[in-house]
Amino acid sequence: MAVCARLCGVGPARGCRRRQQRRGPAETAAADSEPDTDPEEECIEAGAAALCGPEGGRGAGPSPPPRCSLLELPPELLVEIFASLPGTDLPSLAQVCTRFRRILLTDTIWRRRCREEYGVCENLRKLEITGVSCRDVYAKRINPRVKSGRFMKILPDYEHMEYRDVYTCLLHRYRHILGLWQPDIGPYGGLLNVVVDGLFIIGWMYLPPHDPHVDDPMRFKPLFRIHLMERKSATVECMYGHRGPHNGHIQIVKKDEFSTKCNQTDHHRMSGGRQEEFRTWLREEWGRTLEDIFHEHMQELILMKFIYTSQYDNCLTYRRIYLPPSRPDDLIQPGLFKGTYGSHGLEIVMLSFHGKCARATKITGDPNIPAGQQTVEIDLMHRIQLPDVETLRNFNELSRIVLEVREQVRLEQQQQQEDRPEDGEGHGRHSPREPQHSPAQLNREPWDGGAVAAEEQPAQGGQGQPFVLPVGVSSRNEDYPRTCRMCFYGTGLIAGHGFTSPERTPGVFILFDKDRFGFIWLELKSFSLYSRVQASFRNADAPSPQAFEEMLKNIQSLTS
Repeated sequence: MAVCARLCGVGPARGCRRRQQRRGPAETAAADSEPDTDPEEECIEAGAAALCGPEGGRGAGPSPPPRCSLLELPPELLVEIFASLPGTDLPSLAQVCTRFRRILLTDTIWRRRCREEYGVCENLRKLEITGVSCRDVYAKRINPRVKSGRFMKILPDYEHMEYRDVYTCLLHRYRHILGLWQPDIGPYGGLLNVVVDGLFIIGWMYLPPHDPHVDDPMRFKPLFRIHLMERKSATVECMYGHRGPHNGHIQIVKKDEFSTKCNQTDHHRMSGGRQEEFRTWLREEWGRTLEDIFHEHMQELILMKFIYTSQYDNCLTYRRIYLPPSRPDDLIQPGLFKGTYGSHGLEIVMLSFHGKCARATKITGDPNIPAGQQTVEIDLMHRIQLPDVETLRNFNELSRIVLEVREQVRLEQQQQQEDRPEDGEGHGRHSPREPQHSPAQLNREPWDGGAVAAEEQPAQGGQGQPFVLPVGVSSRNEDYPRTCRMCFYGTGLIAGHGFTSPERTPGVFILFDKDRFGFIWLELKSFSLYSRVQASFRNADAPSPQAFEEMLKNIQSLTS
């Protein structure tokens, strides 16, 4: 330790001076009479003397290199060294000595930390974002009539700020809210991605496209933003409403949970009252007017959602969610998908794989099946071979095939329960009962992605199995794929209003391609088409598979 401190040229000297100030004259004299070395240093010097030979270093061996202090390095090299360290270590480094503290005031160090840790590539002196000025992105989009005089009130003057302030007062302070979140809006849920966007931290709410265009890209709008209006002072602004940014507040409740509050909810109101607010919300949410919606039940659902969601006024609590981890043998890449849900419109689900089954969990929900519930579960152990197209048009034939598979699944589960007392492990992978012959060809082997890879090649080349919906099955989107790769037995969750009397009913999971799948709800005679969300989300990966499983349990327990 003493050798390292003397190499830096700061530790022991300062410590000795402090000890001398605390000692008396007698102790100081006794200390001065002691040798100015320690055992570790003596060992190093003895080894160096042995290498130099018996003649004091003038022998055959080379002389030891001279001692070099870290303080003797040029400032440019120290800046390069310090800039490669994590930003969380720099405050401790500044406490070593005055010179280190002065060097750490160099803005180049903190600019590199902002870029490498948070992806901030903007120049404070020439603020441009991919060719579009920050004024256009964050001010004129909200209010096109903003003039230069009002603009300075919306965005700060970054020319007099430093990257050290951006790092310590903005990025590091609010690092815990970066990532993917689900707002607590009753049964409706939502999807929020908090990211570093330029020199802002912005919470983007992602919305599915307008019903029934499931293949259209996601829509998004800002709910809040955080930036430095003045040095060492971060400002939180609510972006809800149509009157521009206004004062807001963010509180980190606990780990993986935070809340937002708007301090000026009058900015959410419109001059035309609630009717104008509803018409504006309807155009943004559904892309149409109430007169365009002829279904009376759908009108009631839309009005109910507006009344329920508008009462929050952007004062919400958010809980962290993760994207599902992927494995090489997964059927398709897991992730987020947009799906059609009848009169409820488009909703967002998360597809994840769990060994012998796959689950689709609702990220956004409705009064019947709220967000957080498992809307569809796919049994990867029971594959279904669909009949030819003409036979498939007959709903009764498809229903007969699926119900036979359901009965087979029930018998296998019953047999496993009977075998558990006899089998110490109780996890038999194969049912001892022989399969019954039926038009549904069942695959009871564990899912093997490698074995199916060759089987999927014809489907990828456009030679997949023809597919058509049976007569009588309703679909919000008639533009569904006409070929599929494979089908599996599955169950779908249905319930009454208010999530009353929930039950799982049989259905068919249809894999169309790597980005689309469907599900036929036999009892409802309805078809849901799902399309992958192509947007990329930052800071959304689960730290471990166990953390993802725990997250699924938490969001489901909140609505159970």
